[in-house]
Amino acid sequence: MRYIIIQLLGALFFCNVFVVTPLPQPTTSLLPEPPTLTASPPSAIVPTPSPTTVPDTGWVFIQSGLEQRHINLVDEAGRGLDDLYLIRLDPNLYRFDVAYHPTKPLTLEDWLEKTDALLAVNGGYFSVDAGEYYPTGLTVVDGQPMGVSYGDFAGMLAITVQGAELRWLAQHPYQADEPLLAGLQSFPLLVKPGGELGFPAEHEDNKRARRTVIGRDTQGRFILLVAARRYFTLHQLSRFLTESDLELDMAFNLDGGPSSGLLLANSADGISAQSKLPLVIVVYPK
Repeated sequence: MRYIIIQLLGALFFCNVFVVTPLPQPTTSLLPEPPTLTASPPSAIVPTPSPTTVPDTGWVFIQSGLEQRHINLVDEAGRGLDDLYLIRLDPNLYRFDVAYHPTKPLTLEDWLEKTDALLAVNGGYFSVDAGEYYPTGLTVVDGQPMGVSYGDFAGMLAITVQGAELRWLAQHPYQADEPLLAGLQSFPLLVKPGGELGFPAEHEDNKRARRTVIGRDTQGRFILLVAARRYFTLHQLSRFLTESDLELDMAFNLDGGPSSGLLLANSADGISAQSKLPLVIVVYPK
């Protein structure tokens, strides 16, 4: 679901991109191209069972500034709809980074071991060319940018010497001279700053997949979420997040499908990715 999703959603939203000085990157044909914008009727929204009973652990303390939560969505008959695993972090106590390997994707478990991180979650979309893996949105690793910056439809994790922050590119577009230590972009925006619905019904495509979300709540804490089953469409996920008790100020979608995964080191909790990953977000105690 990686590059195909990027082509489809890019056709809806893509605008005002620019190329930065890259590390080795794929042929031009693998990068998102500016679309010809045409009016088209919205897809009909397919009715689905709504979760009415929500077995929920609530936020469980792991260590200072770090909590986890399990939410099981079920329908009126008690049938399971989706299993959600969430992590909430205080960015004053934890450091974010981006890890990338262009030729040797790893399991999420191997990324934890290789980076000696406390936590690992899958990153954004990528494409493959001649055995090499390339992030399709702008990505910064060890201070070096690569790829193409997305437009207003996307969000960005930007990591500076002051720490990690989340941005909506419509409000805070990437500047080529920014002194970022690390960062990555992905889309679509699911919760706009201020807690507003980010992916409206007119963009619904009715496609269901495993999902990964990175967000920031109204207290400035980071929230990572993986939905392990194929229940949510993007519009449904956007509604769920804005209507939930997570108090999200902003959130955007990361790569999904088999890429979705979120693991804590030395813990039986978490959700493994179903494929190897060339690009991940890792977290360390400060």
